Amino acid sequence: MAPAERKPMSNSQTILVVDGAVERPLRLSFEDLLGLSVAEQVADVSQFHPKRKGDGVTFQALLALARPLADSNYVTLHADRDDFHVSVPLDPLRTEGIVVYKLAGLPLGAENHGPIRFLVKDPAVCHTGELDDCANVKYLNRIEFTIQKGRDTRPTNDAEHEALHQREQEAKDHGSQQW
Repeated sequence: MAPAERKPMSNSQTILVVDGAVERPLRLSFEDLLGLSVAEQVADVSQFHPKRKGDGVTFQALLALARPLADSNYVTLHADRDDFHVSVPLDPLRTEGIVVYKLAGLPLGAENHGPIRFLVKDPAVCHTGELDDCANVKYLNRIEFTIQKGRDTRPTNDAEHEALHQREQEAKDHGSQQW
């Protein structure tokens, strides 16, 4: 099914698309995420990242809804707003991923890097060089399951990484909502 043809789970505005190598492509709204069970909700992500705020749902909850195909090996996290894309192995994310979608009971706004922010509880626990702090994606709008590694625009060396954070800081200092 083409992305434009997918039906949202509710009649509200889509804030997250989950597609690719899955049995059930999804278009999720704030209400859809809010409607997931209490067991799938994650209250106060600052327990994992002290500088982060908000509440979310487990990545496992989205896996259960979308049902990745047996040969899905990677997840590509897309943030089209700033053209940032991260492709990481699926297995380490299963229990470590959190999809942050609200703050103080309201949808996560752009000022807090919403509508969705993807957090990895503890990248070091995942035991992979591919799953680093850059896998904590701001402005997330799409999660794509793939059989092979997908698009990945993360910095590849220390200089690129430093330049990325410098641009983020400059944007923040100038009041820009780009970062």
